[in-house]
Amino acid sequence: MASAIGNTARGYSVDVTDNSSMQEVFDEIAQEQGPVDTLIYNAGNARWGNVDSIKADELLPGFDVNVAGLIRAVQAVLPAMRSAGQGNVIVVGAGAALRGRPDTLGFAAAKAAQRSVCQSLARQLGPEGIHVALLILDGVVDIPSTMQRMADKPKEFFLSADGTADAAFALTQQNRQAWTFELDLRPFGERW
Repeated sequence: MASAIGNTARGYSVDVTDNSSMQEVFDEIAQEQGPVDTLIYNAGNARWGNVDSIKADELLPGFDVNVAGLIRAVQAVLPAMRSAGQGNVIVVGAGAALRGRPDTLGFAAAKAAQRSVCQSLARQLGPEGIHVALLILDGVVDIPSTMQRMADKPKEFFLSADGTADAAFALTQQNRQAWTFELDLRPFGERW
């Protein structure tokens, strides 16, 4: 994945559910690349199903990745951002954060909680010069593995990965007097 970006990109592996792993990877990044000024948190996990098929404890892994993992990542990069007096935290959310459906119970709950955490972070960190924004993807991104798995869908069904990346980058470039908190992206034909 990193090789597709260019010669300066490098991939790092991290277990977002493990405090030590998170701190270690961001220490390694800071040592090799310098302090992190932009964090894009795009980890997600949840149990799909409805109230008849999900046990309450099956919700916990989704919250650990979507909510606690986000907190772990922010805590790891926050000292450098505070020291610089600026930074960006872009969180990739989902349309499920705004509306639950029966078979998305676990996913919707975890993404809604993530959205609330983002609001709390934005209100706390904004005055410190750190922009927190939630990028809500209301659709399926057109990465090759997903398109192959959903081969019956037309190209127009999918969100553009390039368009999504452009939107995330634009959030990091905003004037601090006109910051976006929440930006929804969806394919033009999406019924919403």
